[in-house]
Amino acid sequence: MQLSNDKPRRVISIFVLAMVNISMMASLRNLPLVAEFGLSAIFFFFVVALFFLIPCALISAELATGWPKSGGIYIWVREGLGDRLGFMAIWMQWVHNVAWYPVIMSFVAVTFSYLISPALADNKFFVLSVILIGFWGMTLLNYLGIKTSGHFSSIGVIIGTILPGTFIILLGLSWLVKGNPIQTPISWEALIPSFSSLNNLVFLAGLFLAFAGLEVSACYAGDVKTPQKNYPKAIILGAIITFVLFMLGSLAIAFVIPKSEINLVAGLMEAFKTFFQYYNLLWILPVMAVLLIIGAIAEVNSWIIGPVQGLYATSVHGNLPPYFQKVNKRGVPTNLLLFQAILMSVTSLIFLYMPQISSAFWMLTALSAQSYLIMYILMFIAAIKLRYSKPHVPRAYRVPFQKKGIWLFSSMGVISSCFAIVLCFVPPADMKVGNTTVYALLLGAGLVVMCAIPLFIHAFRKPHWALPNHEIKD
Repeated sequence: MQLSNDKPRRVISIFVLAMVNISMMASLRNLPLVAEFGLSAIFFFFVVALFFLIPCALISAELATGWPKSGGIYIWVREGLGDRLGFMAIWMQWVHNVAWYPVIMSFVAVTFSYLISPALADNKFFVLSVILIGFWGMTLLNYLGIKTSGHFSSIGVIIGTILPGTFIILLGLSWLVKGNPIQTPISWEALIPSFSSLNNLVFLAGLFLAFAGLEVSACYAGDVKTPQKNYPKAIILGAIITFVLFMLGSLAIAFVIPKSEINLVAGLMEAFKTFFQYYNLLWILPVMAVLLIIGAIAEVNSWIIGPVQGLYATSVHGNLPPYFQKVNKRGVPTNLLLFQAILMSVTSLIFLYMPQISSAFWMLTALSAQSYLIMYILMFIAAIKLRYSKPHVPRAYRVPFQKKGIWLFSSMGVISSCFAIVLCFVPPADMKVGNTTVYALLLGAGLVVMCAIPLFIHAFRKPHWALPNHEIKD
């Protein structure tokens, strides 16, 4: 068995780290989901930014600069709440991807269909084939190591996320200035959403997932130049750019597609098609499809190695069997990557059994969001605990307002995360998900299983699983 070098190799610059942060959050696939809210999306953006995005950014910056070593969320929660909950936190960060990878890869498949035949967007076997081929290919790419993977993500997010995102924003502004028909109400009243039914707010949970991911780049902390200084800058910059892209990009889609006709998977390409037809630029549509595919692949690539590196960090403390401790000569945990690809492949089969691709898309999104938010709750609680249990640990960045600040921002994060988890159990108003009780039970059972597995593994782990010089602790 080959073990990774304990001394980190600092090969990532602040620019690359900032691009990785953006690629982890600024997924243009979420724009149709947010466009469902119309102009009231602005209200929800500020609510999520205030109660979730800002607390995540501030808390992650403090924890990452106080404990800037590989392991990320596992190290933070382990230091604050113990190894059992630390393992559960990194597990939830990792396992939420089992549901999320098929979601983003289905977006890649539908977008790719516009290069061949748009009719393939509704072909389940085509979608599944693209998901499996694309994900396994990126898994192999990550075998080459963190430096190759990181640069691929930084280049991909520029040409595949920032460029198309900026383009659709400019098209939307031009559409508005020219006085073209707007498919969503534009008024002061439209800024305030209807709270008459939770069914009208359910896509808000997807917005939480869209903004999640700031903490994942902490797994790169040991590989970035001067992490105490550059990591906070990278996550704040990434948060600002993501916020602007989401808010203006989703409004551009709402301008040209009626709410009842927005497709969660193909909505972005449909919006581009409408714009290009109006401006007689339909020849650009295939080019835009290629750029969007590159951006989505870069996003998936960013997530493939990050949580796996964090999960691998738990294996040295005996939280995973020795089989998952194997790394290649570049320090990449290959068996964990392989295991992840197998699980993703099995989960992707849901697209063959759901009545519509959009309904499968949303159910996997909801389950992914719930799992991920459990991890955030643990992170916020650990941040409070560490302020009291380890106040003298040097932190290049601290949450403002001292202890009152850590309580304020962590409490905001916990409350908003709990609200979003509950909201996921309510099915969208205009989507066919079958029996609503069965829908809620399936999500609940999935969440319980995901939470129970790490606790079960931890309870029955063996002393010989721990690597030399690492004591097993509770």
